[in-house]
Order: sequence, then structure tokens, then C-alpha cells
Amino acid sequence: MSVAMTLTGARVLWPDGLRAGALALADGVIAEAPQGRAVDLPGCTVLPGIVDMHGDGFERHLAPRRGAVRDLGAGLAAVEAELAACGITTAVLAQFWSWEGGMRGPEFAQRFLEALEHYEAVGTDMRAQLRFETHMLDDYGAFADAVERYGVGYVVFNDHLPHDALDRGKRPPRLTGQALKGGRSPEAHLGLLRALHAQGGAVPAALDALAAGLGAAGVRMGSHDDRTGAARAAWQARGVDVAEFPETEEAARAARSAGDAIVLGAPNVVRGGSHTGRVSAGELVAAGLCDALASDYHYPAPLQAARALAGQVGWPEAWALVSAGPARALGLQDRGALRPGLRADLVVLDPAGRVGLTIAGGRITHASGEVAQRLLG
Repeated sequence: MSVAMTLTGARVLWPDGLRAGALALADGVIAEAPQGRAVDLPGCTVLPGIVDMHGDGFERHLAPRRGAVRDLGAGLAAVEAELAACGITTAVLAQFWSWEGGMRGPEFAQRFLEALEHYEAVGTDMRAQLRFETHMLDDYGAFADAVERYGVGYVVFNDHLPHDALDRGKRPPRLTGQALKGGRSPEAHLGLLRALHAQGGAVPAALDALAAGLGAAGVRMGSHDDRTGAARAAWQARGVDVAEFPETEEAARAARSAGDAIVLGAPNVVRGGSHTGRVSAGELVAAGLCDALASDYHYPAPLQAARALAGQVGWPEAWALVSAGPARALGLQDRGALRPGLRADLVVLDPAGRVGLTIAGGRITHASGEVAQRLLG
């Protein structure tokens, strides 16, 4: 049930900036006039709820140990609890459809989609993104069918094959561990990689057809880890207008020049650079080459990254990268800001900067500490 209340005494990030004021909620949306009981929150800060448009941190809740994946519904409940504790009100769960197998394989992807379809959330809007490995030519039909069957609204194209090693006839790094995770012997796994690598010449035409069909169905599409402007241009020609985690400034600038949305990793900002030696997300943000910061693999990271950037560019600009920016990139016009009529998605930071309250769609999904005491009082 959605709450009716008016938050007072706090600083609120309104569309025109951060200032004191009363924020009212009723019927699941931001209200114009005071509603319900007043909750005084001195020293707190009220911000739009975080919209996380790419995160795979949910995997550890669904399979805390290899093979422990029987009750996905219980895992999704744990996912929602963590999301809410991190101030995330809309979460795009990035599920692999990959040759890696195991919980990143096609069979598990369909189990995940089925579980998510039947999961009754407390309030967090949890959506699926399917990350499709482009060289899986035999899976194109089944993948498109799954997207349609489960109403997946966001698809991202990946190519994680170790092409350099395979071109040289070398044994790819981490082969044994990857094989075991997928339930294969190292020899079988290597054979699969070689077979997929060998059919690369047929991939572009197959992608053209798949992207055309998905685009016609209104599915939003993104590319992953673009390295060059030419690579980004090839995706643009297919109608793929989201660039996730470009690895170079060249690729990011190509996306910006075409008006594509650029998604970067919040953990990269928190660390102060890429852990794999790729372009710094912070540098791209400073250059105006970022529309959204995503949790990637760590749900606390969007809040941490926004807090770090706020000292440089101010709260409105920093917070837009985790709220209004990703909402816009996802085509969600009903959230991302605290404005009457929009979804009542918000996070309250207590005087120490911790998440004290998260409300998603007007429902309390997390409350703790001093803020929870004031709610109960």
C-alpha cells in the first residue's frame, strides 16, 4: 500500500535545485499539496530515487554458491532488499544469455525471466535486461522469442569471446575456471569457444536482422564495451542507441556526436579509474561524455559515485547521472525527478549521509536509523 505523508524540515533536490521545502506523497505519486501526516526530517536530504540501468550484482543472491539456485523468488527478495538499502528504486537486472553457461547460460536466463515475471515486489521496479553474446548464431531465434515472451524492454549486445588468443591458437586465460562455472570440461569449453570464433563472418548479417526485429518491436538496444568510433557507428546503423561502458574516449565521443546515451560504471568513478586499464569514467564525466552511471556489479556504487562527484559539480548535476539521466536513457518519463505527478520514488539521506529511507512508487521499501524512528514517531 502506498503511503500518504509530507516530508518536512529537510533539503529537497527539486528540479530547480537543492533547497528546503515540504515534499508530499499520495497515491504513489508526488503531490502538490500536503498529504497525510507530517514527518520532520531536520538535517536530512531528500533526493529522487536512483534509477540503475545496468547491474548484475543480483547474481550472488540468486546463486550464493555454485548450484544453489533452487528458489529464485527468495533470491529476488534479497536483491530487492539490497537495492532499497542502497536507495535504488528502479533496477535493470542485467542477465546474461551467454556461452559461459551456468547461471549465465540461456537455460538459466529463461528461469530468471520466469521468476522475475512472477515475483511480487515490495515496491522496487525491477526489470530485466538481456545481455546477448553475438556469436551464438544458433540462439538468435530462441533469444528473440524470449524477449517477446517475457516483454524484455532492453537488450544489450556483448562479445566476450577471447578473439585475440583464439586467433593465435593460444589457450585463453581463465579457461579452466570459466569451464567449471559453466559445467563443462576445459577441453569441451575450448572447443565451444573455437567453434563460435570460427563463425564470426556470419555475425554482422545476423545482427542486422535481429536488431531490425527488436527495434520494430520497440525494444531498446545497447552495445557493450565499444572500443572505437567505427564500432559505435556500426551499432548506430542498426538502431542501437545506447553505449554501455565504452572503453575509450574515441568511442564515447562517437556516441555523443550521434546523440546516443552513454552509460558508465559507477564503481569506476568510486575507484578513481578503471581496474582493467580502460578509460576513466570520471574523466569522461568531466568531459560531458556521460548520461548515466550504473551500479555495474556493486549496488552501493551509484550513491557513492554521486556523492564523490557532488563535491566537484554539485548535487543537482551529480545526482542527475543516477536519476534523471538513466530514466531518460530508458525512456521512463514518469520518474527521475521530484515533481508533482511523477512516481513517488525517492531516497532520504540522514544527517550522516546514510540511506535512511527509500520509497518506490509510494511504498516504503527501506527505513533505518534516525529516519525510521521519526517515521514511527
